[in-house]
Amino acid sequence: MPLKKMIMKYTNSKLTIAIIAILCSVGFANAQEIIKDTVKTKPVASSFKKQKIDGVIATVGDYIILDSDIDKSFLELSSQGNSIKDITRCQMLGKLLEDKLYAHQAVQDSIIIKDEEIKEKLNEQVNYMVEQLGSMDKVVQYFKKSTEDEFRTELFDIIKTNKLGAEMQRKIIDGVEITPEETRNFFKAIPQNDLPVFGAEMEVAQIVVAPKISEEEKQRVINRLKEIKAEVLAGSSFKTRAVIYSDDRGSASSGGFYKINRKTQFVKEFKDVAFSLGEGEVSEPFETEYGYHIIMVEKIKGQEVELRHILMMPKVSDQSLKDAKEKIITIKRKIENGEITFADAARTMSDEKETRTNGGVLINPKTQDTHFELTKMDPSLYSEVSNLKDKAITAPILDDDPRTGKKYKIITVTDRIDQHTADYARDYVKIKDLALKEKQIKAIAKWTDEKIKETYIKINGEYKDCAFTNNWLKK
Repeated sequence: MPLKKMIMKYTNSKLTIAIIAILCSVGFANAQEIIKDTVKTKPVASSFKKQKIDGVIATVGDYIILDSDIDKSFLELSSQGNSIKDITRCQMLGKLLEDKLYAHQAVQDSIIIKDEEIKEKLNEQVNYMVEQLGSMDKVVQYFKKSTEDEFRTELFDIIKTNKLGAEMQRKIIDGVEITPEETRNFFKAIPQNDLPVFGAEMEVAQIVVAPKISEEEKQRVINRLKEIKAEVLAGSSFKTRAVIYSDDRGSASSGGFYKINRKTQFVKEFKDVAFSLGEGEVSEPFETEYGYHIIMVEKIKGQEVELRHILMMPKVSDQSLKDAKEKIITIKRKIENGEITFADAARTMSDEKETRTNGGVLINPKTQDTHFELTKMDPSLYSEVSNLKDKAITAPILDDDPRTGKKYKIITVTDRIDQHTADYARDYVKIKDLALKEKQIKAIAKWTDEKIKETYIKINGEYKDCAFTNNWLKK
């Protein structure tokens, strides 16, 4: 069986692959293919397309699916840049059935999604719909709602259901692991003609010089955070102050809210403080590579902590920025003159802790190895290195990272790999990720089969003619 079909065989929803793709280095299916795979090829009555009445077309546990939910899903998929021209209503219904099944079970398992997590996504989707349809009135009319409030309330529920489903799927695959032996057996089972082909790759390294922050500026930030803490302890809202003052753009709009556990990818210093606090406690200001923080813990639920935080980044002076540029120009000159290698310069002079010990070599966040496939490389990184010749070094680049502030960097290419058929030793990390992906998909498929049998499911009207891969009709 071809590798693509071998993996796709167990994949029945866009959300499934969206979650698992985070853990995988190579994805073979896009959203359209996954939804199309939800149903087998089977014609549906022609009147189905001609007459559409918005009513309940399916029930899954405590959830119902309306005909208009399919329209919303098409628009949502389109808003994410996916083509919908080859997706049928039956196929989209198959995805919605899965969404509802996951959400229904998430409620049974007491998985909770905070309203703050939904509001930002709601506003993004509403803005996109208004842009596509022309006005809010047209959006309300298109979805056959009486008022904007009614439409927003219903869309809020849909987004929350999707998030519940995503959390349920994460819970299903959370404990799925892959051993070296399973990886080896997975690779051996792939016919020679069906081995995946990995695209051209490169390995890159960088040296980073961050401008120095004055002690006075650091103390100013610390003092301001202490003032905010005192205001909160006196009764002011931490959430409101996070919205106003936090430099963490990702969380400021939600009042600095995060839900983390020991495995969440946060820096050690942040997690150490978060897990040292009791409910209602506010930390003293503390430093990470991103700046200075204070944390307030709202709830502790077993191994999870719900918290709010405020990040303040000290300001960089023009002189400090100028000094950083001059330093990195000097480092580049020494490397080019043969006084020091790029790797040794990175180990001794780079300000980037994550790459310094590895000679400046970058780790691919998607694969956790050191190679970047050119077709999947971050566009900004690709533009910086695509035209570099062997052993060449870029001119100093000013990197204005919203998380860590301004810094200068130089980059070089340390290795190039041509497009090639998968090799077990060379591509072990990618093959392991594929094997893990297949195992996760099988776990979800098994869970889905079991829950379909246990859950009340009803499909109405001509949608009964859809031929689903999953046994939604319980024949």
